Amino acid sequence: MTQRIEDYALIGDLQTAALVGRDGSVDWLCLPRFDSAACFAALIGDRENGHWRIAPRGAGVCTRRSYIGDSLVLESVWETADGTVKVIDFMPQRDEAPDLTRIVEGVSGSVEMEAVLRIRFDYGSVVPWMRRSGGQRVAVAGPDSVWLRSEPKVKTWGQDFSTVSSFRVGPGERVAFTLTWHPSHRSRPTLVDPYEALECSLRDWSAWATRCSTQGPYRDAVVRSLITLKALTFKPTGGIVAAPTTSLPESLGGVRNWDYRYCWLRDSTLTLDALLDAGYRDEAAAWRDWLLRAVAGDPADLQIMYGLGGERRLPETVLPWLSGYADSTPVRTGNAAVNQLQLDVYGEVMDSFHLAREAGIPAERHAWFLQLSLLGFLETRWREPDEGLWEVRGPRRHFVHSKVMAWVAADRAVRTLESDPALRGDVDRWRAMRDAVHEEVCAKGYDPRRNTFTQYYGSDELDAATLLIPRTGFLPPDDPRVVGTVDAVRDGLGTPEGLVRRYTTEGGTVDVDGLPGVEGAFLACSFWLADALRMTGRVREAKELFERLLDLRNDVGLLAEEYDPVARCQLGNFPQAFSHIALVTTALALGREERAG
Repeated sequence: MTQRIEDYALIGDLQTAALVGRDGSVDWLCLPRFDSAACFAALIGDRENGHWRIAPRGAGVCTRRSYIGDSLVLESVWETADGTVKVIDFMPQRDEAPDLTRIVEGVSGSVEMEAVLRIRFDYGSVVPWMRRSGGQRVAVAGPDSVWLRSEPKVKTWGQDFSTVSSFRVGPGERVAFTLTWHPSHRSRPTLVDPYEALECSLRDWSAWATRCSTQGPYRDAVVRSLITLKALTFKPTGGIVAAPTTSLPESLGGVRNWDYRYCWLRDSTLTLDALLDAGYRDEAAAWRDWLLRAVAGDPADLQIMYGLGGERRLPETVLPWLSGYADSTPVRTGNAAVNQLQLDVYGEVMDSFHLAREAGIPAERHAWFLQLSLLGFLETRWREPDEGLWEVRGPRRHFVHSKVMAWVAADRAVRTLESDPALRGDVDRWRAMRDAVHEEVCAKGYDPRRNTFTQYYGSDELDAATLLIPRTGFLPPDDPRVVGTVDAVRDGLGTPEGLVRRYTTEGGTVDVDGLPGVEGAFLACSFWLADALRMTGRVREAKELFERLLDLRNDVGLLAEEYDPVARCQLGNFPQAFSHIALVTTALALGREERAG
C-alpha cells in the first residue's frame, strides 16, 4: 500500500538523500548523487522497484519516531507484544563512498526482526547479480555496485531476487547494517565503523545547529527547516536542490509530476536571505558561488534551473515501467522547463548578488561585469511575454511577477552603483529602466476596479506571487494597492483553512498553465501570505496563519510542496526547499516583530 507522503522522513549525507517510511522501509534512494538513478524506487512504483525494510516481524508502522536532537539521525520505535525495539537510520557524511547505515537496538523484551533488501538499479528497472564476497553481499549491474555488510551473527540469504534476514534482539543488543555504493569497476571501498559513524554524525549535526543565531518561540521549527535545507545541499558545489525526489504528484492520480532534483534560480534570493538571517554565512557564500558559476556565460543562455554542478542539459524523460505514486503518471526524470524563458530569474540573480554584497561576502571583480551583462540583456527583453515563475506549459504571457522582478534587477543595479562609486556602470540608464518598468506594471498589471495586481496584463486572474511585491520594495507595504492585492489573493486564492493556491486551476480544464487537473494549496505561498499580512500591519492574523502552517508539518517537522486541505495530506515533491525557506523567512520576520513590539 502507498504510504502518505508525510509518512516519510529524510536522511542524507549532503550529496544524496533517502526517504524512510513509518513502516521502516527505505523507499527512495539515488546513488551516488541526488540526481542519479534510484536504486530504491518503491516510492514512485511498488516494492518490486526496490526498497529496504527493517522492522519487527509482522509489524506495521512504528509506534513513534523522531530525529535525535538537532540532527538528521532518525530513530523509529516499535512497541510490540514481545518487547520494544528501535531502528536508527542515518547516512554519515562521506569521505569516499556513500553509506546508508541502519542500527537495530533492543530496548526491552525479545523482538524478532526481519530485513528485506530489494535492490533495483536504474529506477527499479535493473535486477543486479548478487554474490558473496568476504562476508558481505555484493549486488552488481553495469556501472553500479552496492555492498551490504551486517553483523557476523546475522545470517542473510537470497529469496525472490531479494536479500533477507531474520534475527532477535534483546535489551541493549545492537545489530548494524551498512549499505555502500561504489562504481562497479573499482575495488571495494573502505569500510566505516557504523557505531563510530553514528557518534560522529550526531556530534557534527549538533555542532552545525548551534551556529543558528535565531532565538524566540519558533527556534525549533527554524532549526529543523535549516537542517533540512542543509541536507538538500550538494556539498561539493554548494548547490541546493529543490527537493530530493521526482514525480511526487501535485494532485493524486494527476499528471503534474515533475523532477525537482535540480537547483532553481527562483530560490536564490529567498535562500540567501534565510541563510544570512539565521547566521549561516558560509552556506550563503557557497550558494552565491554556485550561482555565479552556474549563470556565467552568454546572458541569452540564462536558464531557470541547473544541475548540481551547474550542468545545463536536463532532458525530460518518461519512465513507463513505474506506476507512479498513488498511480500518478507519468513518472518523469529531467525537466523540460529548463528551456523556458522566465524573465524573473534575472531579477532574482541580481537581488542575490546584492544581498551577498550587503552582507559583506567578498565578490570577485568579474561578478559585477557579469551582472551588467545580464542586465543589459534584460533591458532589451523585459517587455516580452514569458512562461513566468510557475513554469506554465501554456502560452507565454506578460506575467506581472516577471515584470516586477525586472524592476528588481534594475533597482539593485542602481542601489549597488549608488553605494559603491568605484564600480563602473551607467546609473542613469538603470534608473530609467527601473522607472519604465514600474510605470508599465502599474498601468497594465493593476486592476483599479478590484484594487489588485493581476496574474498577467489584461487578466482577471490572481497570482500568489504578487504577495512578494512589498518584500521586493516595488511598492511600500502600506500602499493601498499592496493592501488590496493581499486581500484579493487571500479571498480569491485562499482555502477555508486560510491556505493559498498559486493561481486558479479549478474545473479541470487546460488554462493558464496548459495542464489538466487541479493542485493543492501551495505552502510557500501560504507563508508568503502570512508575511504579507505582517508587513501590512496585521501581525495577529499573520501569526495565527503561520502557526496553522506549522501544524501541517509531519511528525518530524517536514513539509512537501503543497497540501490538500480536503484529503488532509501533503502533496508534491518532498521535502521541499521552497516551503522550508519560506517557513524560516516568515518565522524570523515574526520574531523580529515580536521583539520590536
